[in-house]
Amino acid sequence: MADNSKEDSLQLIKRLGAFLTLKLSNLFRHMDSRSVGAIAGLAFAIVFTWRLLSTPQRRQPKPQAPAASTSSAAVHSRETINANTNPTEDTTTQNVIDEFFQPVKPTLGQIVRQRLSDGRKVTCRLVGVILEESSPEELQKQATVRSSVLEVLLEITKFCDLYLMERVLDDESQNKVLVALEEAGVFTSGGLVKDKVLFCSTESGRTSFVRQLEPDWHIDSNPDIITQLSRFIKYQLYISNGKLERPASNVVTATCLEQFFGCV
Repeated sequence: MADNSKEDSLQLIKRLGAFLTLKLSNLFRHMDSRSVGAIAGLAFAIVFTWRLLSTPQRRQPKPQAPAASTSSAAVHSRETINANTNPTEDTTTQNVIDEFFQPVKPTLGQIVRQRLSDGRKVTCRLVGVILEESSPEELQKQATVRSSVLEVLLEITKFCDLYLMERVLDDESQNKVLVALEEAGVFTSGGLVKDKVLFCSTESGRTSFVRQLEPDWHIDSNPDIITQLSRFIKYQLYISNGKLERPASNVVTATCLEQFFGCV
């Protein structure tokens, strides 16, 4: 019964092949070489597919467990590799990997923006913060920009609208301050201009400057001014080695400007 079914299938395939041969021979007369090649490829694909499907499938043998000798050989091979491994190379590779995955250190500009909470306007006192001198009386003799604060100061000028201010006793002190700032490169390397360096003759005059400018941050070393402005200014930085007795919640204390930005 099975042989008869197989014979019928073969006869059907032969008839189909003869029919296709006849039709293709008629088509070849009217086709160019490209069409003939395409049809020939199609016919080859049909025949190949039929042969593949008609071939009986063989069962794949089940994988056998490795022999004891094979396991022993694998263990011996691993031991040999480990024995030949250079510890120095492993250490070097690990160091390279550790260095690659170390966290990226933020730049000073990123730190300045983060610490200032993206504030865009800053007012800052000169004496005791930017200058070495600690009083207006000392400015009558000389004015010196602190070298350690210069990098931070220039970075603030790139990001913020910065105003510097100080109380002076005479015009000569004012000129000394401007010359010191200019020689330090504040007006050339940074975004500060001389018109944004303000001078007054009293401490209350500096308080008025700050309130009129309405900065996001004010930086000062006078505790009385910090206390007076705490109600009007969003953030304040108090530069001092000591702390205020009752600082407001919006007042931060640091020993120096560069310490507040993590540069020391």
